[in-house]
Amino acid sequence: MRTLPAALVVACLALPSLVHASALRCENKLVSEGASQTDALAKCGEPVTKQSRTEYVTQKVKEGTRDRTRYGEASTEVTTSTTVEEWTYNFGPHRLMQVAIFRDGRLVDVRSGSYGY
Repeated sequence: MRTLPAALVVACLALPSLVHASALRCENKLVSEGASQTDALAKCGEPVTKQSRTEYVTQKVKEGTRDRTRYGEASTEVTTSTTVEEWTYNFGPHRLMQVAIFRDGRLVDVRSGSYGY
């Protein structure tokens, strides 16, 4: 019976590692998902490289029509643009480089690269 509580404790301790939360750790500071580029600069400094691109997303928007002659839906396509920036941070040869991805100025993802230099 003692193995069940021990297994529950181990499972509960493992849960936080299973949650995917994008955050950039710079020494003892943390830049969380949704943070601004200004916040990242203040906590982590200038990145080694910055790459910027514009992405276009086209979505169909459905509009309901209701008149005396017909019922149904009409759809139109709406294209929006978004700016995506990838900032690469190099924390030295003993840590993995981190690529912070910003969409319209907000942190949306952090990816690990190879070891720094």
